[in-house]
Amino acid sequence: MKVFENIKDFVKIKKAVVTIGTFDGVHVGHVKILKKLIQKSKEINGESVVVTFSPHPRKVIFKDNNLKLLNTDEEKIFLLKNIGIDNLIIHPFTKEFSRISSVEFVRDILINKIGTKILIIGYNHQFGRNREGSFNDLFEYSNIFDFKVQKISVEEVDNISVSSTKIRDAISNGDFKIAGKYLNYEYNFLGLVRKGDRLGRTINFPTANLELMNDDKLIPKDGVYYVTVEIDKKQHKGMLNIGFSPTVGKGMKKIEVHIIDLDRDLYDKIIKITFKKWIRSEKKFNDLIELKKQLEIDLKLIKKI
Repeated sequence: MKVFENIKDFVKIKKAVVTIGTFDGVHVGHVKILKKLIQKSKEINGESVVVTFSPHPRKVIFKDNNLKLLNTDEEKIFLLKNIGIDNLIIHPFTKEFSRISSVEFVRDILINKIGTKILIIGYNHQFGRNREGSFNDLFEYSNIFDFKVQKISVEEVDNISVSSTKIRDAISNGDFKIAGKYLNYEYNFLGLVRKGDRLGRTINFPTANLELMNDDKLIPKDGVYYVTVEIDKKQHKGMLNIGFSPTVGKGMKKIEVHIIDLDRDLYDKIIKITFKKWIRSEKKFNDLIELKKQLEIDLKLIKKI
């Protein structure tokens, strides 16, 4: 897969089959569109092209700095490559770019720059300045600029339409069963191990303190989780805590993981956390002895899963 960081870098091709969107999560609804994209590109002996944006348009248009995402750009690249996309354009989304009209976007970018022959879009796709462009507009433009438009219906899982927002809500609430069903993969993030206060070692529960590799990455609600931890391509069971460690904490939110049956120096190492199951909410205990007893209960439960 060829990756372009700007539409300007893309070299026009003869038979481009194109789709446009943020594709946060690359969930089952997105995959339905992407598979159709690949199918159509093969039918006309062309190339598939995905156009997406960074940062997320909501962060620019609505200044929504609280928006957390399912994927980093690197994760999105990995997922799209595995699906089999030929070309990926991750265009910088700016206020200036958001002011491009729908007809300018179609004429100058889709046709003149990319060479679109078929445009495949989701059922609710809108584009251009103030999201003025609709499917009816695209159909009209297709007659003017000689390309075809195909709309894909909403993907449903258990009769519920799939969206990135619903997946974010599920993950935020610790519901990884629903999130996994919609994503078709287990939710995960990368963390850099940093030095902590080493208090966990005093109660025989050493933890790795994690710093997120990307501040825009969505993190689930506070609490204790069963996770798997990938270190040097090897998988380990883990017990992860998100929150303020009310029994011993200093008022700062932390993400720390106890890696079961592994006690080694991981400082400055990047590890992968995959969420399996929410175990319980954070609790404040009277002392470290009570905290240790609860952690032993949590650990016993996790080992049984």
